Amino acid sequence: MENIFLPILRGKTVIVGIGNSLRGDDGFGPALLEQLQGKVSCVCIDAGNAPEKFLGVIVKEKPDTILFVDAADVELEPGQYRILKPEDILRCGLTTHDMSTRMLIEFLENQTKANILMLGVQPQHLSLGEAMSPCLTQTLHEIGMLIQEAGSCMKPI
Repeated sequence: MENIFLPILRGKTVIVGIGNSLRGDDGFGPALLEQLQGKVSCVCIDAGNAPEKFLGVIVKEKPDTILFVDAADVELEPGQYRILKPEDILRCGLTTHDMSTRMLIEFLENQTKANILMLGVQPQHLSLGEAMSPCLTQTLHEIGMLIQEAGSCMKPI
């Protein structure tokens, strides 16, 4: 399987996990960061439901790449995922919980020179009190391994 993260995790990378661990598959972003913690040279930020609260932290890192990770309706089967560029995120109308995606991206584009991407994973269920679905748990392990591999091969810009 081709590692889609190899060409995109370049330079100083900040990975931002978005989601609520109490709402089933919505906890994908934070769960991935927990899996990656201490295993990659990337800066990992668990932003929970409010990524806007971490914008200052992200900017201070002076990243080359920012990768948001979120369970989102990316019009795929549950557990499947895609990498979205800012224009794709805005066109799909995806939201990052409390703050509009457009404002989040525009702020980071104005404050950094980073390549901003989103890993959108199609959820199966977002019910309060539910565990993560088996298909997303499998995807979690797959993506974790791919990012660890890419992180160990990161190239400077």
